[in-house]
Order: sequence, then C-alpha cells, then structure tokens
Amino acid sequence: MHTPISSDELTGKIYDWKLIRRLLGYLAPYRPLLAMTLVFLLLGAGLELVGPYLVKVAIDTYIKAGDFSGLSLIALLFLITLLLKAFLSFLDNYFTQLLGQRVIRDLRMELFTHVQSLSLSFFDRYPVGRIMTRIGNDVEVINEMLADGILMVLANVLTLCGIVTVMLWMNLRLALVAFSILPLLVAASLKFRSSVREAFREIREKIARINSFMQENITGMKEVQLFGRQEQNFHHFDQINREHQDAYLRAVFSYALFFPLVEVLASVSTALIIWYGGCRAYEGTLTVGLLVAFIEYMGRFFRPVRELSEKYNLLQATMSSAEKIFGLLDSRKKIAVSVNPRPFPGLQKEIVFDRVWFAYEGENYILKDVSFCLPKGKTLAIVGTTGAGKTSIVNLLGRYYEFQRGRILIDGLDIREYDLKELRSAISMVQQDTFLFSTTVLHNITLGNPAISLKRVQEIAEYINASGFIEHLPEGYYTVLTERGNSLSAGQKQLLAFARALAAGSDILVLDEATASIDSESESLVQDALRKLVRNRTSIVIAHRLSTITDADQILVLHKGRVAEQGTHHTLLEQGGIYKKLYETLAWKH
Repeated sequence: MHTPISSDELTGKIYDWKLIRRLLGYLAPYRPLLAMTLVFLLLGAGLELVGPYLVKVAIDTYIKAGDFSGLSLIALLFLITLLLKAFLSFLDNYFTQLLGQRVIRDLRMELFTHVQSLSLSFFDRYPVGRIMTRIGNDVEVINEMLADGILMVLANVLTLCGIVTVMLWMNLRLALVAFSILPLLVAASLKFRSSVREAFREIREKIARINSFMQENITGMKEVQLFGRQEQNFHHFDQINREHQDAYLRAVFSYALFFPLVEVLASVSTALIIWYGGCRAYEGTLTVGLLVAFIEYMGRFFRPVRELSEKYNLLQATMSSAEKIFGLLDSRKKIAVSVNPRPFPGLQKEIVFDRVWFAYEGENYILKDVSFCLPKGKTLAIVGTTGAGKTSIVNLLGRYYEFQRGRILIDGLDIREYDLKELRSAISMVQQDTFLFSTTVLHNITLGNPAISLKRVQEIAEYINASGFIEHLPEGYYTVLTERGNSLSAGQKQLLAFARALAAGSDILVLDEATASIDSESESLVQDALRKLVRNRTSIVIAHRLSTITDADQILVLHKGRVAEQGTHHTLLEQGGIYKKLYETLAWKH
C-alpha cells in the first residue's frame, strides 16, 4: 500500500523574493509597530558594540593611569549599558511577538474567509487534511519566522556590520588579521547550506510520506483489519519511518560538524589577534586595551554567525509554507456572483430547470439537457440509478457548483442574479450523512441563530417526533454531542436534521437520500416526520423508499444524466418504462 507524494508537499526555492515581498506585505497595516520594533533593534545592536569599547577605555586610560574615579565611571556606564540592553531586549521581544501575532491572526482569517468562499468543486479535489495543515501548521511556521526569525536575522546582520565597521575603524591591520579566516568561514557556510538544504528537503519528503501513509491507513482501518494487513502495513511504515530517521540524522551530522568548525575558526581568529596584537603591543604600536577589545568583539562576531546558521532551516521551511499558503489563497474555484445581486424575496411561483448541462470537469457531462418545472408547495421526487446525476441537480439549485449550459430560474429570474447568501438561506438541505457539530443539541438545531428560541425548538421537536429521545438525553437540549453525533443512532441524527431544516424556516426543502441509512427501530418515526416535513412545502426529494416516492406530486426519472421519464407515480407505472423497473426493484427489496 503506497501513497505517492503530492508535489504540494515538496519544497520550493529557498529564496523567493516574490514570496518574501508578499509576506512582508502583511506588515503594512502595522507600520508604526514595525517602526518601533526596528528602532529597538537598532538601539540594541548599537549597545552591543559599546561594551568592548568601554573595556578598552578602562584599560588604556584609567587602569594604566591609576584613575579609580574614572574607572568607577566606566563601570557605571558598563552597568547602565547592560541594563539598557536588557530593557531594549524585553521591548524588542514583546513588540516582535505582538507584531507576529497580529500578522498571523490576519493571515488565518484571510485563509478561513477564502476557504469558506470556495465552491464545492474545490473541496472535491483538495483534501481536508491539507487545508487543515495550511491553516494550522504552515501558518505556525510563518508565525515562528515573524516572531523569532526575520527580525532576529536583521538584528544579527546589523550587529555583524557594526562589529566589522568598529574593528576596521579602531585598527585596520589588526581587523584584517582577525578577518583573514573569513574565506574559510564563507566556504564552510556555503557547504553547510548545500548539505542542510538537501537533508531537510529529504526530511520533508519523508514526513509527507509518513502523513500520507498514516492518513490512508487510518481512513481505511476497517479494510486493513478486515483483510489482515496490519503486519504488512507495520513493516511498510517501519521502512518509511527509518528513512525519515536516516534523513534527519544526515541533517544532524551537518549541524554537528558545522558548529564545532565555527568554534575552531573563532578560536583561530582569536589566536591570530593575540599573536599579531600581542607582538604590536609589545612593540608599543598597539595598546593592551585595544587588544582586549578586539578579542571581545571577535567573540561577539561569531555569535550572530551561529544564530544565522540556525535560522537557515527556518527560512527554508517558511518559504515552503508560504508557497503552499499562497497557493491556497490564489485558488480561484469560486462561485461567480453578480455585480449587482438582487435580494431573494422568497419563492413565489416555481423553480425551473431549462435545458441544463453540467460537468464537474471538462465536458464529461453528468447532467445533459435536463428540464423540469416544480411549482411552489409541490414535491418533486428524483429517482435513478447511482451516478445518474440526482444529487447534482440539488447542488446546482444551491449554486454549490456552476453549470455550463442552460438556465435555472426561480420565479422567472436566473438564480445567478440573486444574492448568493440569501438564495442559499432559502434552501434547507437534509442529506443521508447528517453532519452534527460537537456542541449542544439546541445549537445543532438552531446553528447559533439567536432568533430561534428554545420554546420554538421544543415545538419543532415535538412535531417531528424528536422530543422523546432528546428529553431522555442527560442534559436534554443542552446535552453536548460527541464528534459528528456518533453517540446517536442514524434515525436520531436524521430527526435532528429535520428539526434543523424546520427551524431554518426556508422556502425550499431538499432531501438527499435522507432516509437511506436509518435503523429499523427509528424508521416509523422518521417516515412520519418526513411526511410532516414536506407537507405544504416546496420539496425536492432524492429517495429510494417507496412511500417517499409514491407520495410525491411529480417524479423525475434520470438515466445517464438525462430526463428519461417524468410524471406522477401512476402514469409512470402505466408507461412500463425505467421507473416501473426501478419501482419493482425497490418493492422487491422492501
């Protein structure tokens, strides 16, 4: 059992300036906060340079002259510098985190809003787990970079530039001796970057394989256990897991080799400073204070070098996550909306499908030249074999997908002219697999609408036979359901779905195989509730139960995407066509 890696899981370029500019664009609304943070960074980087210079002045000016009052002043300035640096570090950290959290909040809300606006055709192709990863894990990577990466990198670069500038200003020759190891440091850094980039690319690939394999096996756990695949899957997962371990150890090896090498180069540089500076100090051409200051500056020079190396992998992960996040944000699988949408006043006369053609992809049409008329207050039953296009009809009515040809009219106006939110609010849909949220029964019925009172919900529950089981729950209407309502039977879930549809008060009711999976114990209650639900309501029913079909005012028979037959139950039976065969098949099953 092997799941190929999606290209979405693999990394892109390490430096993509287009992505970086787009990320930095999220800082634009917070320019004052950013400017304040940068000021703290600059001041902190400047104070980093003060300490060694004060040591030089203390040694060369006051210790040599035996001026203890001057030495006390230098010690006081040194202490003030440390306290100021600590205070600036606090301000810098706080405002950096504040800035990062505000940007991440904006990015998450933009992602969430965008995802909610996408059509269902997008979710048919884009796994839910991947969307969760984008909004969760990938945004957190960006957060880490903003909070502890990008500004820290800037601070380190400023510190390095400041140290180099001060050392060159203080003594050019000694600075050149100290920096003579830089070619070796650059060469080591380039080699380290190359090896780490390859290692972490492989790590992310292996993690993607682990996630894909785990998701596939957990989703198909019933089949895994049914066919006894546990041992084979264990060995396969063990292999993938070991490959990930080996890739990670290669990355660890690169880090384990690079950082001691940096320490060695730092020691060599310090030794060169002591050797050359010591000789010049002995000759009297260089002061001891300057020599000590250079040693201190060199120690502070390599600290940012190590930190920049540690941030390299974070930068890589950030570019990869940003590429995936913006790929999701740039998805255009949206339902087109009218520039000047009309308010939906409610169904007044009829729903008309006029020669509608629809395909999920390309020209592989699911619906072909479908036409019918459903007057207000009537019930239309749609029947047909699996794949005939029954569910596609109701999805098009709610504009969850775009049809390619024809028209869908409500009261003579194309549904694309209506306000999308108002149109969908006028349609209540009950599906075979009822989705219940992990919240109270009351909230699952009202969906958080404060205009629907508890009394109204109780009346609805009583009307559709749901009050009995609800009142026997531990907290009644305030009982918190488990995930997807798994603690309830299929029939109880459907009754809650019926209550939700009634509470919404929508003009149009859609039942998509709503009674297909109910248990025999709840069947009579659900069937009675269903009859009450569709009474005097404009309803479209996709069903396989005889009672639901025979009670309909009109029946639409779909065959291979086309309307094969249309009429009442009795007229279709008399025709002796497809409907009669379907009806006889259902009658035999029941």
